[in-house]
Formats: sequence, C-alpha cells, structure tokens
Amino acid sequence: MKILFKDINKNTIKLEIENLDDLWYTSYIIDTGDLISSKTIRKIKLGDGDQRNVKIIKKEIYLTLKAEKVEFHKYSDILRVSGKVIKGHDEVPIGSYHTINIEIGTKFEIVKDKFLKYQLEKIDEASIEEKSKVLICVHDREDGIFALLKKYGYEVIFKISGSVSKKAEINVNTKDFYSELYKKIIELDTRHNFSNIIIASPTFWKEYLVKKIKDEKIKKKVVLATCSSVGENGVNEVIRRPEVQSVLKQERFAKETQKVESLLMEISKQGKAEYGFVKVKESIDCGASSELLITDGLIQKRRQEDTFFEIEKLMKKVDLNDGKIHLISSEHEGGKKLDGLGGLAVFLRYKLNY
Repeated sequence: MKILFKDINKNTIKLEIENLDDLWYTSYIIDTGDLISSKTIRKIKLGDGDQRNVKIIKKEIYLTLKAEKVEFHKYSDILRVSGKVIKGHDEVPIGSYHTINIEIGTKFEIVKDKFLKYQLEKIDEASIEEKSKVLICVHDREDGIFALLKKYGYEVIFKISGSVSKKAEINVNTKDFYSELYKKIIELDTRHNFSNIIIASPTFWKEYLVKKIKDEKIKKKVVLATCSSVGENGVNEVIRRPEVQSVLKQERFAKETQKVESLLMEISKQGKAEYGFVKVKESIDCGASSELLITDGLIQKRRQEDTFFEIEKLMKKVDLNDGKIHLISSEHEGGKKLDGLGGLAVFLRYKLNY
C-alpha cells in the first residue's frame, strides 16, 4: 500500500492499493460514517427523460460519499464501499446512493472523525516494503530464471541457460544444468535466508532439480509448483498459483496463530484472559483489557447483520485505553479456534473477580 498523503491532525489519509493484501487491510480501516473520495464509474443519462433519444453512458467521475456499507469478498479482488453522495459531479445528485469499487491501482482518500491507533498501525504495516523472503526458481531442462517475490509482483535477479546456443548471462553444459541451478539456490539462500523457495517447471523437470538438493535446510524450504512456460511469463504464472498465495500468507498466519495459542494457554490455566462477547465487553468496559483479538469472520458476519456497531464500540474503547487490537484471519487454524470461542477474546491487565 502506498501512502500518498497523510495528515493525522485533519484525520485525512490518501492511499493507493498495490496488492490483494492491501484490500484486506483497507476493509478493516474503513468504517461507517467515513468520507471516501475516489474516481469512480457512474451511469449518466443524456437527454430529456421524455425524449426517445435518451442515452445512458458510463462516465468516470470523482465523488465523495459517506460510507454506510463496506463489503470485501476474499475472491472477488474488489472492496465495495456504498453510501450517500455528499460531494461530486454536477450530473450526480447530492444524497443519491453510489458504490465506489476499490481494487488494485485505485487511489482514494479517507476522512474520519478520528483514526484509531490500530488502523494507523495497519496502514503503516501495509506500506512498509519488507525484504523478500521468498525465492522463485522457474526452469525447464535448459533455461532458468530466479526472482524475488515482492508484495506487488517480483524482481528478476538472475537468469541461466544450459544451452550454449542461446543468449544468457551464464552458459553451462546441459548435463550440469541442474547442479548449477542448485548451486545458485544455495548462493542466494546464504545471502537472503529465505523462508520459502518455490521451484516450478513445466511437466516433471522440477523433479530433476529436487533430486540434486542434498541440504536438509534447503529441502524444508522448498515448495513445488507447475507452470506452462519458462521465463518471466512463467514467473507471472507461478505467482498466481494457489501454492504461492498460501506461502505469502504463512508468515502473517504464523504470528496470528502464535497469538491465539498464547490466549488459549492463558484461558486453560484460568489466567488473565476472557472470551465471548459478554465477558469481553465487561472486561473492556471496566478498563481491564490490554489486548483484543477479533477474527475477520466475525467482523464480516456482524456487518452483514448490521450489528458491527457493537464491536466497533468495543474496539474504540480498547484503543482509548491504550490497548492493542489484533485482527485474526478466520482462514487458518488459529482463527478457526478463536471463532470457536465466539470470534473475540481479550488479554487482561489483571484478573477479574466475578
């Protein structure tokens, strides 16, 4: 996520969406009542309504609406923000309803009554360009390409060929080609210490490379994928594979799962933790909560039922009392366990006596 403008004193931030994770973050930053401004597509009627030659065209315009509904479906790649238009185009009546679609590449502005600390933290977290921890190696029996996986796309760092008749950075004999690929993997891993190494090829060529890998440390990092071509087209294909999308989420999921496991441990020994809406609300109301854990599944459910305002109040109280808020994905085991406890829980500053 790219921060284009930020003025916390005026509670205004302008952002640009760069990847799917940014949409996930944004869906929990935008609240009902926020003012959202962006370019959007609107159907405009040309001509008098009584005339036969009335035309309806789609036109790109800039609008500001007051958010009433926020919808993000994980597999649609679009965040929909709906509400009443409060400022915009001459041909769009003030007070009429409109939906702004936020997707990859969208630039938009959020104006709030007040940004909560966890929302600012999520924006900063999404905007930081971390060093890549994932290597992609796409190859066949005579060509290979190495790329670092980025939050948005990838960076090609090395190319190699086993055919001396082809132009490449390095040429090696075909019989030693897989050995050379393996040597390069070791060299790059020594430099970057990858969390995962994705090896992909058309058909069964990747199996030949895997057989060359003797280092157990490297073996544990390897994730296999299939592609139909080699080169940058192959890399583009690989980063869309479900195996790779799973790898991208693993690090965040691991941190979230660890947090949930710590909570479960505290609950099991009847320590400083509570779960379920009633107990959590009591803990927050009396200022005893230090950390709130809440699943995205519960947030989505509450929004659909128009009862999210109850959760929103709790989140604002935790923020006001200098507590931390952790958004937990319902996709992984830790999130599913938390959903089993009602979808929200708190760590306590001190144990409550009921």
